[in-house]
Amino acid sequence: MSRIEPTFAALREQNKTGLVTFITAGDPGPDLTVPLMHALVEGGADVLELGVPFSDPMAEGPVIQRACERALKFGIGLQDVFGFVREFRKTNATTPVVLMGYANPIERIGPEEFIRCAKEAGADGAIVVDYPPEECEAFAEAMRANDLDLIFLLAPTSTTQRIQQVARYGSGFSYYVSLKGVTGAGSIDTEDVARRVAAIREHVRLPIGVGFGIRDGQTAKAVASVADAVVIGSRIIQEIENAGAAAAVPAVRDFVGGIRAALDGA
Repeated sequence: MSRIEPTFAALREQNKTGLVTFITAGDPGPDLTVPLMHALVEGGADVLELGVPFSDPMAEGPVIQRACERALKFGIGLQDVFGFVREFRKTNATTPVVLMGYANPIERIGPEEFIRCAKEAGADGAIVVDYPPEECEAFAEAMRANDLDLIFLLAPTSTTQRIQQVARYGSGFSYYVSLKGVTGAGSIDTEDVARRVAAIREHVRLPIGVGFGIRDGQTAKAVASVADAVVIGSRIIQEIENAGAAAAVPAVRDFVGGIRAALDGA
């Protein structure tokens, strides 16, 4: 199995909510990606999502779009992302790393080669925004055969049929997108999230992470009451933008530390 299942099992034993954090590989510069990954862990992240820069990130709002643009200016591609994971694994063998991105880079090198490279680098799974579960049975099986998890997104508009398909093919955890729209688009209605998550749990036995719109400790704590993990991305990228490259690492560590403290009731 990947590192994801035992991580969530340990969180359950400790009665803790998981913290899943996102950065874009190569932003604000290639030399900062691995230090930022370590800063996220030091701040209290349980699972890392490492975004693969893409020219047309359809699910992303302006903040992560800008991060992709900055990374692409450095020429960062999928092979560089594998390299960042390999470097991270030299000193961290335990924290799960999920590659998040879009189908085009995977299709370009081929799904089999993607799986081989991801496993060799030390990744634990992938979120491919535009891979629908209806078309992913073979890919999901190949991922699982290599101890990698394929994590699917669910949304407020997801039908019961779609939820059942995610339950059939997904592994690791399920990612509930709490807003209609792109990342960072608005504020979460926690009562609606509670209803939607309860409906998903009728079919999905995996841990459920909730993201899109979690911007502070108060919101994270409210979501934690109904989710197994909270997912934060755009707000972390904003911290990087606000701090600038020179101060990005401590700024991210401190911000994530504040979210972790809120989740733990400190």
